[in-house]
Amino acid sequence: MNRKEFLKSVGLVGAGLSLPLRANDNPDKLSPSEDCVLVPSETAGPFPLDLGENSFFFRQDIREGQEGAKLNMKMRIVDVDGCTPMPNVRVNIWHCDKDGIYSGYNTGSNQGNTEDTHLRGYQIADANGEVEFVTVFPGIYPGRICHIHFQVFVSSSYSAVSQFTFDVQPKNQLYADNSEIYGTESDPVGLSQDFSFADGYEHQLATLEKTEDGYESFIQVAVDGSTLTNVGYEEMQTARVIELKDIYPNPFVIKLNVPIVLKKHSEIRLELWDLQGKKILDINKGNYNKGEFTLDLSTTSEALTIGNYILQVVARSNNGVYKLQRVVTRK
Repeated sequence: MNRKEFLKSVGLVGAGLSLPLRANDNPDKLSPSEDCVLVPSETAGPFPLDLGENSFFFRQDIREGQEGAKLNMKMRIVDVDGCTPMPNVRVNIWHCDKDGIYSGYNTGSNQGNTEDTHLRGYQIADANGEVEFVTVFPGIYPGRICHIHFQVFVSSSYSAVSQFTFDVQPKNQLYADNSEIYGTESDPVGLSQDFSFADGYEHQLATLEKTEDGYESFIQVAVDGSTLTNVGYEEMQTARVIELKDIYPNPFVIKLNVPIVLKKHSEIRLELWDLQGKKILDINKGNYNKGEFTLDLSTTSEALTIGNYILQVVARSNNGVYKLQRVVTRK
């Protein structure tokens, strides 16, 4: 399986920059809510792209050389019922550049390049429900406060689409400190003036803090996890051939045990991919009849660096080819 085929299949399955989460030293400072309230739905905007249709967008670093203040962005996705992490869901983000222009579009209000792909990407949530991106802080454009779009794919039948913004004081301080890049010292639009956030923004505010090499940000987003049971056609067809149980140990050092349940005779392959879409291992485990099996995937301690990977189980039966993915961690 090549990179394009693999990434097209990773639509419904984190990332490992390990950004520290810092306590809020200012009790008056707005910060993301720690309770679990369903994130408000917002428009995907006039400039979305279907990231799943282009394997290139599976990446942590979405900058592509764009100028701007470096931003390490962490998101935690949780189930609104119980505030529990939502692992293996796909998270898309996209935003404008320092001049307020979105890649992939050239219109009267967005004079960009239809071939550009910068500042768009997706990752898969890890066991803590977390994804991380490296980007540049977005600029501003008329009528909107600074913001980032995101989409959480819970299943092929449901996704949450929304936006988040930042606390006003640190955001304007960032613009002031980098005015030669952004051409402004503050965002002229207030939270109450922006059409997406005028009806409330408590659960759409990300932190923003300066670091040695740029800035870091964090937001927790609650989505409707009950829709995991409302699976679409893709999941139903796969479940008729193969199920994947909990992989162990995870985190692992050298060996992974991969329990599967086969419903039909199939050839099984185990693949390990890094978070930039590079295949690390590809092992043909042979043919299996119906039943329950625990397959092993072994590496050498030198083969993998510490961090997260995606394990893909591929089952080839007379009915077709079916794939299941999980995030695993090498410790």
